[in-house]
Parts: sequence; structure tokens; C-alpha cells
Amino acid sequence: MKKYIIFGASKGLGDAFVKGLPNPGDQVWIVSRSRPKSLDLNDGIQRMWLEVDLSQQNKREKITEALRNDKIDVLIYNVGVWEKEGFEDDYDFEHDNPEDIANIININITSTITYIQALLPNLRRSDSGKIVLIGSTAGLDNTNNSQVSFVTSKFGLRGITNALREHVREDRIAVTCINPGELAAEIPYEAGAEKAISEYNGTRIPVQDIVSLVNCVVSLSNVSCVKEINVPAITDLNA
Repeated sequence: MKKYIIFGASKGLGDAFVKGLPNPGDQVWIVSRSRPKSLDLNDGIQRMWLEVDLSQQNKREKITEALRNDKIDVLIYNVGVWEKEGFEDDYDFEHDNPEDIANIININITSTITYIQALLPNLRRSDSGKIVLIGSTAGLDNTNNSQVSFVTSKFGLRGITNALREHVREDRIAVTCINPGELAAEIPYEAGAEKAISEYNGTRIPVQDIVSLVNCVVSLSNVSCVKEINVPAITDLNA
């Protein structure tokens, strides 16, 4: 039986992880602001919701108190907010509000560090602990993105991954960063990959592909460590 905690898991890719990774008998803690619909599933998987706003650092105790001394086998951090007009054609960095910039960095960088830090004792209780951080191809070199704050945060996520890996190496906890390109995250996991492929004419990655990659990573022994996986859409010339 594996025990998961998945951050940012009420919809999109996070919801796909909650539905596609665990097997009957497994336990999943779901961390999100809104109630996940996956709680209503009856598939032999125990799902528990922790209502947490990750912009607030004082909510860490809510998670640590809920888990207490329980083990975590797999921690997935799938959180990333971006600029209000970040991926629109008329986006202009110079119009970004400084408070919004600070909020992006706080959620995408600071909370990643502090919430994972709080759960390291639980991960050490596992025989083969895994930490998976979901980044973006926007955080790779020379990918032609002008969203300064979002891109900065995704570059930073890779730095977190590298330093954290060294910190927990002697605990045999593997730390992996997966950087997807554009996802068909609006298509629910249960609709299937073919639906996502046809909906976007093969230009966006179905969430099932990322679930499959994470499933491979978490199934490895504590001898192996996958450091980073970059997954652009095959039609994406900027990654």
C-alpha cells in the first residue's frame, strides 16, 4: 500500500494524479483550496481532503497535524499560478501588478520550499520515498516565453529540486522535476487521452502521458533517481 500527498489536486493535472496514480487500498491526501470531486469516487482508494490556501505559510500546521507521524511514500507538488493575462496575445510584463508578482513567487517558490520542508519527517518513514515537482518547459533555457514572474518561478523550481535532492540523498529519497509543455488539462482524466488529442488536434499533451511518467518514477526502487524529465508537445518548436 502506498501513501500519497498531492498538492494542487482539485482539477486538471492534479486531479488526474489523484485518479490515475493510486491503486485500490492506497491512501491519498489531497491538498487544495476547493473541494475535489474525486472524493466522491468509490474505487477502493481512500482519499482525504486538506483545505489549504498555499499562499498562506501558517497553514503548514494543518497538514502536519493531520498526518502526524504517518508515512508518506510519494509527495507530488503540482502548483503553479501565472500572470492574469500571462498567456494571452496582448500580455505585457510592464502592466503586471507588483502585488501579483509577489503572490506568484510566494506560491510557486516559497510555498514549495516550506510545505515540502514540513513533510520531510513523514517522507523519511517510507522505505522508498519520492518527491515529484511539476515544473514547466517555460522554465527551460531559451523557450521564448515573456511571462517574467512565471518563468522565473519555474526556473526556481528546478533549483529547489537540485538542492533538495542533495539534502535528502542520504535518506534515499529521490527528487524529480518533470517539465511538461502545453497540457490538455481541461479534458478530464476519465475522458481518455484520445479525447484530449482530438480536441486540440494533437498540439497539447494529454494528462494521461504525465500520469504515466510519474507512475514510472514512483515505481522505481530506492536505488534509482530520475533527476529531470522535459516533456514538450511534439509540435512545440520553442522547447
